[in-house]
Amino acid sequence: MALREHPFFRELLSLHLPVEDYVVAGSAPMLAHGFDRDIGDIDVVARGAAWKNALELGQAAKSPLGPALCISLFGGDIEVLDAWFDYSVDGLIREAEVFEGIRFLSLARTVDWKSSLGRKVDLEDISLIRNFLNSNET
Repeated sequence: MALREHPFFRELLSLHLPVEDYVVAGSAPMLAHGFDRDIGDIDVVARGAAWKNALELGQAAKSPLGPALCISLFGGDIEVLDAWFDYSVDGLIREAEVFEGIRFLSLARTVDWKSSLGRKVDLEDISLIRNFLNSNET
């Protein structure tokens, strides 16, 4: 299935957030690379106009992960955050990989933040991502 056909991405794109002001994080970058993985939501790290637009759509609350504020939209399908752990939002957007016109956190950065959490699901994802990256190095 194309990313734009996934229900969560249809919801994200319906928000018309300025694409230069956000990056999709969480486990969704794995989908962009073709991993067959279910996700429970899309984490969108936003700055500037994208964050301002999201604030007009919902109320910001403290995120359970890291020092971010979070706006939950579409019943929690989309979570827009103003930070991602201790990374620079500008840096994450600058280094993002683009698939179907959507910016995604790189897989290397995904491994980095998942390593910091160490949850079972994250450790499994790290193994999958490392195998994928190693098989695509040549």
